[in-house]
Amino acid sequence: MITIKNAHVLYGENMDICKANIIIEDNEIVEVSEKLLKGRIIDGKGCVAAPSLINSHVHIGDSVAKDLGDGYPIDQIVKPPNGIKHRILAETSSQNIIDAMKSTIDLMFQTGTTTFVDFREGGFKGIDLLKKATEGIPIRKIVLGRHESFYNSNNSSQLEKTVEMILKSCDGIGLSGFGEIDDEVAATITEICRKKSKLSSIHVAEYEELQMNSLELTGETEVERALKAGFDLLVHVTSPLNDDLKLISETGTHIVSCPRSNGSLGVGIPPLKEMLDLGINVSLGTDNLMFNSPNMFTEMEFALKITRAYYREYIPPVEVFKMATINPARALGLNIGTIEEGKLADIMLVSGLSGDPILSLINRTETQNINALIKEGNIVFER
Repeated sequence: MITIKNAHVLYGENMDICKANIIIEDNEIVEVSEKLLKGRIIDGKGCVAAPSLINSHVHIGDSVAKDLGDGYPIDQIVKPPNGIKHRILAETSSQNIIDAMKSTIDLMFQTGTTTFVDFREGGFKGIDLLKKATEGIPIRKIVLGRHESFYNSNNSSQLEKTVEMILKSCDGIGLSGFGEIDDEVAATITEICRKKSKLSSIHVAEYEELQMNSLELTGETEVERALKAGFDLLVHVTSPLNDDLKLISETGTHIVSCPRSNGSLGVGIPPLKEMLDLGINVSLGTDNLMFNSPNMFTEMEFALKITRAYYREYIPPVEVFKMATINPARALGLNIGTIEEGKLADIMLVSGLSGDPILSLINRTETQNINALIKEGNIVFER
Protein backbone atom coordinates (compact mmCIF):
# COMPACT_ATOMS: atom_id res chain seq x y z
CA MET A 1 0.00 0.00 0.00
CA ILE A 2 1.21 3.52 -0.87
CA THR A 3 -0.01 6.93 0.24
CA ILE A 4 0.85 10.12 -1.61
CA LYS A 5 0.25 12.82 0.99
CA ASN A 6 -0.15 16.61 0.99
CA ALA A 7 -0.23 17.00 -2.80
CA HIS A 8 -2.46 19.26 -4.85
CA VAL A 9 -4.53 16.53 -6.51
CA LEU A 10 -6.22 16.90 -9.90
CA TYR A 11 -9.28 14.91 -8.88
CA GLY A 12 -11.90 13.27 -11.07
CA GLU A 13 -12.98 13.89 -14.64
CA ASN A 14 -13.05 17.67 -14.23
CA MET A 15 -9.51 17.73 -12.80
CA ASP A 16 -10.76 19.61 -9.72
CA ILE A 17 -7.87 20.82 -7.59
CA CYS A 18 -7.91 19.67 -3.97
CA LYS A 19 -5.39 19.16 -1.18
CA ALA A 20 -5.61 15.48 -0.33
CA ASN A 21 -3.87 12.15 0.16
CA ILE A 22 -4.08 9.38 -2.44
CA ILE A 23 -4.19 5.82 -1.10
CA ILE A 24 -3.07 3.12 -3.52
CA GLU A 25 -3.57 -0.58 -2.84
CA ASP A 26 -2.30 -3.19 -5.25
CA ASN A 27 -2.81 -1.50 -8.63
CA GLU A 28 -5.78 0.77 -7.85
CA ILE A 29 -6.62 4.07 -6.24
CA VAL A 30 -8.78 3.04 -3.28
CA GLU A 31 -9.33 6.39 -1.60
CA VAL A 32 -8.64 10.10 -1.95
CA SER A 33 -8.82 11.50 1.57
CA GLU A 34 -7.67 14.53 3.51
CA LYS A 35 -6.60 12.54 6.58
CA LEU A 36 -6.07 8.85 5.86
CA LEU A 37 -2.47 7.58 5.73
CA LYS A 38 -1.57 3.95 5.04
CA GLY A 39 1.48 1.97 3.93
CA ARG A 40 4.53 3.60 2.43
CA ILE A 41 4.34 7.39 2.50
CA ILE A 42 5.43 9.58 -0.42
CA ASP A 43 5.46 13.24 0.57
CA GLY A 44 3.83 15.36 -2.12
CA LYS A 45 4.21 18.71 -0.39
CA GLY A 46 4.61 21.44 -2.99
CA CYS A 47 3.70 19.01 -5.77
CA VAL A 48 0.84 18.40 -8.16
CA ALA A 49 -0.50 14.83 -8.27
CA ALA A 50 -1.94 14.26 -11.73
CA PRO A 51 -2.87 11.33 -13.93
CA SER A 52 0.15 10.24 -15.92
CA LEU A 53 0.11 11.00 -19.61
CA ILE A 54 -1.08 9.04 -22.64
CA ASN A 55 0.60 9.54 -26.02
CA SER A 56 -2.19 8.60 -28.42
CA HIS A 57 -0.23 8.44 -31.65
CA VAL A 58 3.43 7.70 -32.24
CA HIS A 59 5.59 5.91 -34.79
CA ILE A 60 8.20 4.73 -32.29
CA GLY A 61 10.31 2.84 -34.83
CA ASP A 62 11.16 6.12 -36.52
CA SER A 63 13.40 6.92 -33.56
CA VAL A 64 16.24 5.80 -35.85
CA ALA A 65 15.57 8.67 -38.28
CA LYS A 66 15.45 11.74 -36.05
CA ASP A 67 15.37 15.06 -37.96
CA LEU A 68 16.05 13.40 -41.30
CA GLY A 69 14.07 14.43 -44.36
CA ASP A 70 13.38 17.96 -43.09
CA GLY A 71 12.27 20.20 -45.94
CA TYR A 72 11.08 17.42 -48.25
CA PRO A 73 7.40 17.16 -49.21
CA ILE A 74 5.37 15.09 -46.76
CA ASP A 75 4.60 12.30 -49.23
CA GLN A 76 8.31 11.84 -49.97
CA ILE A 77 9.04 11.53 -46.25
CA VAL A 78 6.34 9.22 -44.93
CA LYS A 79 4.30 7.69 -47.75
CA PRO A 80 4.72 3.90 -47.88
CA PRO A 81 6.34 1.87 -49.16
CA ASN A 82 9.17 4.04 -50.53
CA GLY A 83 9.17 7.16 -48.33
CA ILE A 84 12.43 8.36 -46.79
CA LYS A 85 11.56 6.84 -43.44
CA HIS A 86 10.70 3.47 -44.97
CA ARG A 87 14.04 3.34 -46.78
CA ILE A 88 15.87 4.19 -43.55
CA LEU A 89 13.97 1.52 -41.61
CA ALA A 90 14.77 -1.07 -44.29
CA GLU A 91 18.48 -0.21 -44.10
CA THR A 92 18.73 -0.19 -40.29
CA SER A 93 19.53 -3.32 -38.30
CA SER A 94 16.90 -4.78 -36.03
CA GLN A 95 19.09 -4.24 -32.97
CA ASN A 96 19.57 -0.55 -33.76
CA ILE A 97 15.81 -0.12 -34.14
CA ILE A 98 15.23 -1.88 -30.81
CA ASP A 99 17.85 0.28 -29.07
CA ALA A 100 16.29 3.45 -30.48
CA MET A 101 12.85 2.36 -29.30
CA LYS A 102 14.17 1.71 -25.79
CA SER A 103 15.72 5.17 -25.68
CA THR A 104 12.41 6.72 -26.68
CA ILE A 105 10.50 4.76 -24.05
CA ASP A 106 12.94 5.96 -21.40
CA LEU A 107 12.27 9.54 -22.49
CA MET A 108 8.52 8.89 -22.30
CA PHE A 109 8.91 7.83 -18.67
CA GLN A 110 11.04 10.87 -17.90
CA THR A 111 8.29 13.10 -19.30
CA GLY A 112 5.38 11.51 -17.44
CA THR A 113 4.02 9.14 -20.08
CA THR A 114 3.04 5.62 -19.02
CA THR A 115 0.89 4.69 -22.06
CA PHE A 116 1.49 5.07 -25.78
CA VAL A 117 -0.28 4.04 -28.99
CA ASP A 118 2.10 2.95 -31.72
CA PHE A 119 1.34 2.70 -35.43
CA ARG A 120 3.51 -0.35 -35.92
CA GLU A 121 4.94 -0.68 -39.38
CA GLY A 122 6.84 -3.70 -40.65
CA GLY A 123 4.17 -6.37 -40.35
CA PHE A 124 4.86 -9.31 -38.05
CA LYS A 125 8.55 -8.42 -37.77
CA GLY A 126 7.71 -4.87 -36.72
CA ILE A 127 5.43 -6.11 -33.97
CA ASP A 128 8.12 -8.50 -32.76
CA LEU A 129 10.72 -5.69 -32.64
CA LEU A 130 8.51 -3.61 -30.35
CA LYS A 131 7.83 -6.64 -28.16
CA LYS A 132 11.57 -7.14 -27.74
CA ALA A 133 12.14 -3.42 -27.10
CA THR A 134 9.61 -3.38 -24.25
CA GLU A 135 10.58 -6.65 -22.54
CA GLY A 136 10.88 -5.99 -18.81
CA ILE A 137 9.86 -2.33 -19.17
CA PRO A 138 6.68 -1.37 -17.26
CA ILE A 139 5.09 0.79 -19.92
CA ARG A 140 1.62 0.24 -21.34
CA LYS A 141 1.69 -0.06 -25.12
CA ILE A 142 -1.24 -0.18 -27.51
CA VAL A 143 0.10 -1.70 -30.72
CA LEU A 144 -1.74 -1.08 -33.98
CA GLY A 145 -0.18 -3.26 -36.66
CA ARG A 146 -0.36 -3.34 -40.44
CA HIS A 147 0.93 -5.45 -43.32
CA GLU A 148 2.25 -4.61 -46.78
CA SER A 149 -0.34 -6.92 -48.35
CA PHE A 150 -3.05 -4.42 -47.33
CA TYR A 151 -1.92 -2.05 -50.09
CA ASN A 152 -4.25 -2.42 -53.06
CA SER A 153 -5.22 -5.93 -52.00
CA ASN A 154 -7.44 -7.74 -54.50
CA ASN A 155 -7.66 -11.08 -52.70
CA SER A 156 -10.35 -10.74 -50.02
CA SER A 157 -9.88 -14.16 -48.44
CA GLN A 158 -6.12 -13.68 -48.10
CA LEU A 159 -6.67 -10.18 -46.72
CA GLU A 160 -9.01 -11.53 -44.04
CA LYS A 161 -6.52 -14.24 -43.06
CA THR A 162 -3.67 -11.71 -42.79
CA VAL A 163 -5.72 -9.29 -40.70
CA GLU A 164 -6.76 -12.06 -38.34
CA MET A 165 -3.16 -13.25 -38.00
CA ILE A 166 -1.89 -9.72 -37.30
CA LEU A 167 -4.58 -9.19 -34.66
CA LYS A 168 -3.41 -12.25 -32.74
CA SER A 169 -0.24 -10.37 -31.79
CA CYS A 170 -1.40 -6.75 -31.43
CA ASP A 171 -4.23 -4.54 -30.21
CA GLY A 172 -5.63 -3.43 -33.55
CA ILE A 173 -4.84 -2.11 -37.01
CA GLY A 174 -3.33 1.31 -37.81
CA LEU A 175 -3.38 2.30 -41.48
CA SER A 176 -1.34 4.89 -43.31
CA GLY A 177 -4.27 6.32 -45.27
CA PHE A 178 -6.61 6.07 -48.24
CA GLY A 179 -3.74 6.74 -50.61
CA GLU A 180 -2.56 3.19 -49.99
CA ILE A 181 -5.78 1.21 -49.51
CA ASP A 182 -9.20 1.25 -51.13
CA ASP A 183 -12.57 1.50 -49.38
CA GLU A 184 -13.31 -2.22 -49.62
CA VAL A 185 -10.06 -3.12 -47.88
CA ALA A 186 -10.78 -0.52 -45.20
CA ALA A 187 -14.27 -1.92 -44.56
CA THR A 188 -12.95 -5.48 -44.34
CA ILE A 189 -10.30 -4.46 -41.82
CA THR A 190 -12.67 -2.52 -39.57
CA GLU A 191 -15.25 -5.30 -39.63
CA ILE A 192 -12.72 -7.89 -38.51
CA CYS A 193 -11.42 -5.53 -35.82
CA ARG A 194 -14.95 -5.09 -34.48
CA LYS A 195 -15.56 -8.84 -34.40
CA LYS A 196 -12.28 -9.36 -32.55
CA SER A 197 -12.90 -6.39 -30.18
CA LYS A 198 -9.77 -4.70 -31.51
CA LEU A 199 -9.12 -1.06 -32.42
CA SER A 200 -9.04 0.29 -35.96
CA SER A 201 -7.38 3.58 -36.85
CA ILE A 202 -6.34 5.50 -39.96
CA HIS A 203 -4.63 8.77 -40.90
CA VAL A 204 -7.16 11.06 -42.59
CA ALA A 205 -7.42 14.66 -43.78
CA GLU A 206 -3.87 15.49 -42.74
CA TYR A 207 -3.73 18.17 -45.41
CA GLU A 208 -6.10 19.65 -47.95
CA GLU A 209 -4.60 18.03 -51.04
CA LEU A 210 -5.53 14.59 -49.72
CA GLN A 211 -9.08 15.74 -49.17
CA MET A 212 -9.40 17.24 -52.65
CA ASN A 213 -7.94 14.09 -54.25
CA SER A 214 -10.44 11.98 -52.36
CA LEU A 215 -13.36 14.15 -53.47
CA GLU A 216 -12.20 14.00 -57.06
CA LEU A 217 -11.77 10.22 -57.04
CA THR A 218 -14.76 9.15 -54.97
CA GLY A 219 -17.03 12.15 -54.42
CA GLU A 220 -16.39 11.87 -50.67
CA THR A 221 -13.85 13.33 -48.26
CA GLU A 222 -11.37 11.06 -46.52
CA VAL A 223 -13.31 11.63 -43.32
CA GLU A 224 -16.59 10.52 -44.91
CA ARG A 225 -14.91 7.38 -46.23
CA ALA A 226 -13.33 6.61 -42.86
CA LEU A 227 -16.64 7.03 -41.05
CA LYS A 228 -18.45 4.88 -43.61
CA ALA A 229 -15.82 2.17 -43.09
CA GLY A 230 -16.29 2.40 -39.33
CA PHE A 231 -12.83 3.30 -37.97
CA ASP A 232 -12.61 3.88 -34.22
CA LEU A 233 -9.80 6.47 -34.22
CA LEU A 234 -9.14 9.10 -36.88
CA VAL A 235 -5.61 10.51 -36.77
CA HIS A 236 -5.02 14.18 -37.71
CA VAL A 237 -8.22 15.62 -39.30
CA THR A 238 -6.17 18.81 -39.71
CA SER A 239 -8.08 19.80 -42.87
CA PRO A 240 -11.76 18.90 -42.48
CA LEU A 241 -14.08 19.90 -45.32
CA ASN A 242 -17.83 20.29 -45.70
CA ASP A 243 -19.62 18.58 -42.78
CA ASP A 244 -16.66 16.40 -41.72
CA LEU A 245 -16.54 17.56 -38.10
CA LYS A 246 -20.30 17.46 -37.69
CA LEU A 247 -20.35 13.87 -38.96
CA ILE A 248 -17.55 12.88 -36.59
CA SER A 249 -19.49 14.42 -33.71
CA GLU A 250 -22.70 12.66 -34.67
CA THR A 251 -21.04 9.25 -34.91
CA GLY A 252 -19.07 9.64 -31.67
CA THR A 253 -15.83 8.82 -33.46
CA HIS A 254 -12.60 9.77 -31.68
CA ILE A 255 -9.91 12.06 -33.12
CA VAL A 256 -6.18 12.02 -32.38
CA SER A 257 -4.61 15.39 -33.18
CA CYS A 258 -0.86 15.93 -33.67
CA PRO A 259 -0.27 19.70 -33.76
CA ARG A 260 3.54 19.70 -33.58
CA SER A 261 3.81 17.17 -36.40
CA ASN A 262 1.44 19.23 -38.54
CA GLY A 263 3.57 22.29 -37.78
CA SER A 264 6.83 20.52 -38.62
CA LEU A 265 5.45 19.42 -41.97
CA GLY A 266 3.77 22.74 -42.71
CA VAL A 267 0.36 21.17 -43.36
CA GLY A 268 -1.79 23.35 -41.13
CA ILE A 269 -3.20 23.95 -37.66
CA PRO A 270 -5.77 21.43 -36.41
CA PRO A 271 -9.18 23.02 -35.66
CA LEU A 272 -9.20 22.01 -32.01
CA LYS A 273 -11.71 24.66 -30.93
CA GLU A 274 -14.33 23.50 -33.44
CA MET A 275 -13.75 19.94 -32.32
CA LEU A 276 -14.26 20.88 -28.68
CA ASP A 277 -17.30 23.02 -29.49
CA LEU A 278 -18.90 20.02 -31.22
CA GLY A 279 -18.22 17.76 -28.26
CA ILE A 280 -15.76 15.55 -30.15
CA ASN A 281 -13.45 13.47 -27.97
CA VAL A 282 -9.98 14.70 -28.98
CA SER A 283 -6.66 13.24 -27.86
CA LEU A 284 -3.09 14.33 -28.53
CA GLY A 285 -0.19 12.40 -29.98
CA THR A 286 3.40 13.39 -30.72
CA ASP A 287 3.36 11.42 -33.99
CA ASN A 288 6.52 10.65 -35.89
CA LEU A 289 9.80 10.52 -33.96
CA MET A 290 11.48 11.85 -37.11
CA PHE A 291 10.01 15.26 -36.34
CA ASN A 292 9.27 15.38 -32.62
CA SER A 293 10.37 14.14 -29.25
CA PRO A 294 7.72 12.02 -27.48
CA ASN A 295 7.32 14.73 -24.82
CA MET A 296 3.61 15.19 -24.14
CA PHE A 297 4.17 18.30 -22.02
CA THR A 298 5.66 19.98 -25.09
CA GLU A 299 2.74 18.73 -27.19
CA MET A 300 0.20 20.16 -24.76
CA GLU A 301 1.96 23.52 -24.54
CA PHE A 302 2.15 23.82 -28.32
CA ALA A 303 -1.49 22.76 -28.72
CA LEU A 304 -2.73 25.27 -26.17
CA LYS A 305 -0.78 28.24 -27.46
CA ILE A 306 -1.15 27.64 -31.20
CA THR A 307 -4.91 27.16 -30.76
CA ARG A 308 -5.26 30.39 -28.78
CA ALA A 309 -3.20 32.19 -31.40
CA TYR A 310 -5.16 30.75 -34.31
CA TYR A 311 -8.60 31.56 -32.89
CA ARG A 312 -7.54 34.60 -30.88
CA GLU A 313 -9.69 33.24 -28.08
CA TYR A 314 -9.21 31.81 -24.62
CA ILE A 315 -8.94 28.02 -24.60
CA PRO A 316 -9.12 26.56 -21.06
CA PRO A 317 -5.86 24.71 -20.29
CA VAL A 318 -7.77 21.93 -18.54
CA GLU A 319 -9.35 20.98 -21.88
CA VAL A 320 -5.89 20.47 -23.38
CA PHE A 321 -4.70 18.52 -20.34
CA LYS A 322 -7.68 16.20 -20.75
CA MET A 323 -6.46 15.50 -24.30
CA ALA A 324 -3.44 13.74 -22.78
CA THR A 325 -5.28 11.94 -19.99
CA ILE A 326 -9.01 11.21 -19.73
CA ASN A 327 -9.89 11.73 -23.41
CA PRO A 328 -7.53 9.04 -24.75
CA ALA A 329 -8.45 6.74 -21.87
CA ARG A 330 -12.06 6.94 -23.08
CA ALA A 331 -11.08 6.42 -26.70
CA LEU A 332 -8.95 3.39 -25.85
CA GLY A 333 -11.32 1.89 -23.29
CA LEU A 334 -8.75 2.06 -20.48
CA ASN A 335 -9.48 2.43 -16.76
CA ILE A 336 -6.95 5.24 -16.36
CA GLY A 337 -6.75 8.97 -17.14
CA THR A 338 -8.13 10.35 -13.86
CA ILE A 339 -7.35 10.23 -10.16
CA GLU A 340 -10.41 8.81 -8.45
CA GLU A 341 -11.44 5.74 -6.55
CA GLY A 342 -11.55 2.55 -8.63
CA LYS A 343 -9.16 3.74 -11.32
CA LEU A 344 -5.81 2.10 -11.98
CA ALA A 345 -3.07 4.06 -10.23
CA ASP A 346 -1.26 5.72 -13.13
CA ILE A 347 -0.04 8.87 -11.40
CA MET A 348 2.75 11.41 -11.73
CA LEU A 349 3.93 13.62 -8.88
CA VAL A 350 5.30 16.87 -10.27
CA SER A 351 6.80 19.92 -8.58
CA GLY A 352 4.35 22.82 -8.60
CA LEU A 353 6.07 25.67 -10.41
CA SER A 354 3.34 28.30 -10.45
CA GLY A 355 0.08 29.30 -8.79
CA ASP A 356 -1.96 27.41 -11.40
CA PRO A 357 -1.37 23.63 -11.11
CA ILE A 358 -2.57 22.77 -14.63
CA LEU A 359 -0.67 25.57 -16.36
CA SER A 360 2.33 24.67 -14.24
CA LEU A 361 2.20 21.19 -15.77
CA ILE A 362 1.63 22.35 -19.35
CA ASN A 363 3.90 25.39 -19.49
CA ARG A 364 6.76 24.70 -17.13
CA THR A 365 7.39 21.03 -16.40
CA GLU A 366 10.80 19.63 -17.31
CA THR A 367 12.10 16.13 -16.70
CA GLN A 368 13.79 17.11 -13.43
CA ASN A 369 10.45 18.37 -12.05
CA ILE A 370 8.83 14.92 -12.10
CA ASN A 371 9.46 13.55 -8.62
CA ALA A 372 7.69 10.22 -8.98
CA LEU A 373 5.96 8.20 -11.68
CA ILE A 374 3.58 5.36 -10.82
CA LYS A 375 2.04 2.87 -13.21
CA GLU A 376 -0.67 0.53 -11.92
CA GLY A 377 0.44 1.11 -8.35
CA ASN A 378 4.11 0.35 -9.05
CA ILE A 379 6.74 3.05 -8.74
CA VAL A 380 8.49 3.40 -12.11
CA PHE A 381 10.93 5.94 -10.68
CA GLU A 382 11.21 8.28 -7.73
CA ARG A 383 13.56 11.22 -7.22
